[in-house]
Amino acid sequence: MYSRSGKLAAELIGTFVVVLVSAATASLSPLASALAYGLVFGALVAALGRISGAHLNPAVTIGYWVTHRFGTFDTLSYWLAQLAGAAGAAYLLRFSLPEAVRQATFLGTPSIATGLTRGPAMLIEGLMTFFLVLALFATTVNRPGARYWLAGLATAIVITLAVLAGGPFTGGAMNPARAFGPALASHHWTYQGVYWIGPLAGGVAAASLYEFLFHRARPAEPERTHG
Repeated sequence: MYSRSGKLAAELIGTFVVVLVSAATASLSPLASALAYGLVFGALVAALGRISGAHLNPAVTIGYWVTHRFGTFDTLSYWLAQLAGAAGAAYLLRFSLPEAVRQATFLGTPSIATGLTRGPAMLIEGLMTFFLVLALFATTVNRPGARYWLAGLATAIVITLAVLAGGPFTGGAMNPARAFGPALASHHWTYQGVYWIGPLAGGVAAASLYEFLFHRARPAEPERTHG
């Protein structure tokens, strides 16, 4: 069992790397940016899952909270670690990239497509996050030995396909921390609410559906809480 500080360090470092890679590659071709985001997230889930569960995303953590696997303090602690890691990655990009690149991409801050309104954009982000969180829950929750290599593979595939499908419309963030860090460092807050409301709602829906369909059908088991 890892200490709370160890788990929070894993969340901070993991989210730092996820945001660093996904934001830095956001201006590449759609396939390249989708693969970069998916592969880095999947690799970190496989590497850090046994330490912290490798949420790396407030939308995953809220799923644990709404299904009573996390208390409020642990949820807020994870969120703070994730947002701190995202901010650190974005500021590293800010001080590393040429000014012309920073201004052209807003450090990889996601944005919605021209003509798309906030409502549909939230729905797209929510649906993509729904499948991401459902994949994580299905491969890690309520398993005596969570197979984080499988969770890493599943999330890599889901994120890659989601970014390819939804990226042209919303940037394919699926993660409030992914949107928050670059927005903070670039002072570009346009549509920020889309990337909080949509993914958090998607995370709550996925976790609740998993709990209703799969967990409640099983005999009661002791819950393992983090921290």
